[in-house]
Amino acid sequence: MNSIVPPLATLLLIICGWYGLVLVFEVPGYLLPLPQAVLQRLVEDFGFLMHHTWVTTYETIGGFLLSILIGIPLALLVVTYPFVDKAIMPWLVLSQTFPKVALAPLIVVWFGLGVVPKLIVTFLVAFFPVLISTVVGLRSMERDMIELAQSMRCSKLKTFFYFRLPLALPSVFAGLKVSAAFAIVGAVIAEWVGANEGLGYLLLVSNANLDTPLLFAVLVILLVMGVALFYGLEALERLIIPWHATIRLKDLQITS
Repeated sequence: MNSIVPPLATLLLIICGWYGLVLVFEVPGYLLPLPQAVLQRLVEDFGFLMHHTWVTTYETIGGFLLSILIGIPLALLVVTYPFVDKAIMPWLVLSQTFPKVALAPLIVVWFGLGVVPKLIVTFLVAFFPVLISTVVGLRSMERDMIELAQSMRCSKLKTFFYFRLPLALPSVFAGLKVSAAFAIVGAVIAEWVGANEGLGYLLLVSNANLDTPLLFAVLVILLVMGVALFYGLEALERLIIPWHATIRLKDLQITS
């Protein structure tokens, strides 16, 4: 219960500041609507908004899962084979310097206007944090642990599953949390380029029509999606690695 109070108090302060800003400076509604106008829009257009939310959600989750399915095995190859590390890592780092917004139109030209280009753009945005965090985690096994595994005559497979993988999981989950947030951004970017549905498409429409309450309603939904994905992954992390120091420290802070 104590862990819920601080974020709720912060939310209340934000809403009060929002009200104060609009009322004191008499900001017009098309620039910054009052919170109740956004809430009213969420209630009135709930079904309409949920349809577009579902479209963005499956694009986000699809691209995110794709980043896991490709990023983690590639990280294993990079850590296991030095040649792979030297051959592809510089190019992967270089690829992150290209703005994905600039690449998105080209991907749409190549793959059409269906769901495939959305998944590809989302994957490209969310992929790198998964790769890097997994590589860092897999390389975090200290020399003493390696010698312990060797002294127990563990095979490479057992060393991986009993030593290297458990030590890597905290870093992997840290990367997954970052990747989940990036996946939402990637899905919105993809919908900006070529879509007729989805929350990114609604952002463009509401901005073009100066429909600020709708724009803020979409932003609220994207915020909820991001929070849900982050805490969903945190719950999974707590379930899989309850023994890790960061999890035990969080539990201690909650109970104190």
